[in-house]
Amino acid sequence: MCELFGFCAAKSENLENPLRVFFSHSIQHPDGWGIATFHGGGVTVEKEMLRAIDSGYLQKRLSAPVTESLLLAHIRKASVGALELGNCHPFVKYDGSGRRWTLIHNGTIFRGERLEQYAMVQYGSTDSERILLYIIEQMQRLERGLGRPATDSERFACLDDAIAAIAPGNKVNLIVYDGVQMYVHANMEASLYWLIRPEAVMVSTRPLSDEDWQPVPLSTLIAFGSGRELLRGADRKHVYVEEGK
Repeated sequence: MCELFGFCAAKSENLENPLRVFFSHSIQHPDGWGIATFHGGGVTVEKEMLRAIDSGYLQKRLSAPVTESLLLAHIRKASVGALELGNCHPFVKYDGSGRRWTLIHNGTIFRGERLEQYAMVQYGSTDSERILLYIIEQMQRLERGLGRPATDSERFACLDDAIAAIAPGNKVNLIVYDGVQMYVHANMEASLYWLIRPEAVMVSTRPLSDEDWQPVPLSTLIAFGSGRELLRGADRKHVYVEEGK
């Protein structure tokens, strides 16, 4: 599997220390790393198809303060898709209205009938990229029906339904950013945690410090903006349990 890191806050903070701890886990996740940062309506994605702790570029990147108010990071352990740069997270796609979506995923799609159609149009070969293409198509259908751009709450409801449709039988731990809201979803116990402080939330597959990290509520989509919880969906009851457990 993979590991996820997300940060959303009202003010920029230096994330050098938690990122160092996070990327140290790449000993067990050797198949690529990536970071997405967001400024002035744009996104910068940095990624390589090698183990993060072996990356001279990343070590140099982390030798200075990494000061951000919004950041997503990922380390990959391949389960679906070849070992190539195009399969490293984060993935970035645009919907028909020009809205940019950025996604990182930890999990595997075992029952992927809804996603199979995207295999012929995706850039890489991961189930994670197909999830993002599926989400974008659902958003475009929503906005065609509305005849206008969806509001924040309408996008939230659409994403909530889209994830609920693909989650049964699959591990779908996601962090998604749509340019306004950072969405968090986990559906396997003890596989995603968050540290919530005033006007800041940090999310990680494993706690990164001895602070009060708590498990992310299962099967429940939650949206953050400027470090505050904005929207929370219902518990969809689609918890994934690994075979044999």
